[in-house]
Amino acid sequence: MKTEARQRLLQQLKSGGPQTAAGLAEVLGLSAMGAHKQLQQLADEGLLQWQDEAGAVGRPRRVWRLSAAGHAEFPDRHGELTVQLIRQIRSLLGEPALERLIDAREQDSERRYQAALAGKRTLRSALAALAAEREREGYMARVERMGADWLLIEDHCPICAAAQACQGFCRSELALFQRCLAPWGQVQRTEHQLAGARRCAYRVSPHP
Repeated sequence: MKTEARQRLLQQLKSGGPQTAAGLAEVLGLSAMGAHKQLQQLADEGLLQWQDEAGAVGRPRRVWRLSAAGHAEFPDRHGELTVQLIRQIRSLLGEPALERLIDAREQDSERRYQAALAGKRTLRSALAALAAEREREGYMARVERMGADWLLIEDHCPICAAAQACQGFCRSELALFQRCLAPWGQVQRTEHQLAGARRCAYRVSPHP
């Protein structure tokens, strides 16, 4: 439910950046208990993240910030603009030009991911490094164990609008994961947002 207090809190974090519960309570005129309750509820909804930061003295302070989903609560025309650009490239330059654009993005991502995975000795550590890179890109990525296999889960897709306009982006990402994780295991997509799933998930099976 979008209450006024909830929206004011999200707005303050959007405009003021990461803040403590005490700081938010003071700025918004809330009680400490009321601020904590609102923050925890928003975190449960996936709109906020928190991190404990050590201070010079005393206990660590908990700092709250918007998650990728929290930022998505605010009006954003980036998706609409991206779709327009894709359509214009396809119309003016043709499908081959769009494929070259996707390939260039894929190569740039692969360089960054391979650098992050360099020196990793196990599938678990490689997946953790890859998930950290994807998290920084806004995919809300995490890793879970699934028997002998692993799941790379992405709860949010920041390029969803682009992927809907051109599914080459999704094909590119699957191929990218398969190449980057090839030394440790095999990758298959098991859940796909564009196919109606609530998230994207990739099952990674270690080599025998």
